[in-house]
Amino acid sequence: MIERGLIRDVLAALAEAPAVCLLGPRQVGKTTLALAVAERLGAHYLDLESEADRARLADAGAYLALHLDKLVILDELHRAPNLFPVLRGLIDRARREKRGPGRYLLLGSAALDLLRQSGETLAGRLRFLELTPFHLGEPTGRPIDSLWLRGGFPDSLLAASDARSLRWRRDFIRSYLERDIPQFGPRVAAETLRRFWTMLAHYHGQTWNASELARSMGLSDKTVRAYLDILTGTFMIRQLQPWYENIGTRQVKSPKVYFRDSGILHSLLNLSDFHSLTGHPRIGASWEGFALEQTLQRLKLPQVFFWATHNGAELDLFFLHHGRRYGIEFKFSEAPETTKSMHIALQTLKLHHLWIIHPGKYPYTIDKTISALPLADVGTLEKFMR
Repeated sequence: MIERGLIRDVLAALAEAPAVCLLGPRQVGKTTLALAVAERLGAHYLDLESEADRARLADAGAYLALHLDKLVILDELHRAPNLFPVLRGLIDRARREKRGPGRYLLLGSAALDLLRQSGETLAGRLRFLELTPFHLGEPTGRPIDSLWLRGGFPDSLLAASDARSLRWRRDFIRSYLERDIPQFGPRVAAETLRRFWTMLAHYHGQTWNASELARSMGLSDKTVRAYLDILTGTFMIRQLQPWYENIGTRQVKSPKVYFRDSGILHSLLNLSDFHSLTGHPRIGASWEGFALEQTLQRLKLPQVFFWATHNGAELDLFFLHHGRRYGIEFKFSEAPETTKSMHIALQTLKLHHLWIIHPGKYPYTIDKTISALPLADVGTLEKFMR
């Protein structure tokens, strides 16, 4: 098994918080990671997709009270949302009896519902962590190009061939639409959502335009917005929010839309191998989204934005760190150069530094405020921001 980098964060959180909720898409490896945690700490594991385990929780309070001295792992928690009040009572009881933190590890695949339900019931008692598909900082033994083409879902990335990887992703998409989405509540025809998801693949990396997609599908703006929220809440899509401030010019205030896993994007675009990817007109957008996700997974910033004006100036990624402003541009070029847009962003947003992330091998300095950095070295950004 490839040890996930997040396991250290999970163990640290369990040492501090009464409960930890591990979120992430289906098939990303949450159960595998949880069982690795259980092996280290000793735990009682319940899979709420199992009828037998759900039956054990018919009187959840009484059953779980028998395991107050152990870590309890509850997998697929969305299947039993009524457990949250029970967990609150048990957590408070353990606190009164001074049994220490780290009593529950909760696993879930639908962010929106779990965040709402747990936020209402377990406020102050629960810490959230997100397990993403594999990223560059994890020892998968696969080259960057394979990670880009296949995406980071373990069964896709580690498949014996590109063809097997593609078959797995197609099966995943079918199962997600026909089985997973109905479990999470929304009643949407699988074929309708597939059509929307496929159309969205052609808008990857662009500013969200509900009216344009709604017209194409013959639906209302409200309906396509609901579809986007479904895909966002189940970790398939990232809505990157805009940064705007009073600068005397009109700024974009709609989010940008990105596929969080490049392999799922390529499957919906029917890109079966690296040759078809490199010949596709959306290769630049694909690489930008891939590089964006890799950067976010390495930096783990609490808030990030993009910035754009209606005059054409834009910045792919903007964030604040220790009171300083930073920017990142993603360029699919091994020797990227500065643009007028970058200089406008530097001056307007008063950036401390701007990095251009590229697919080449070598870093280099352009001037005192702009540097070029290979994507493979994106993990070194942290030392430049201290």
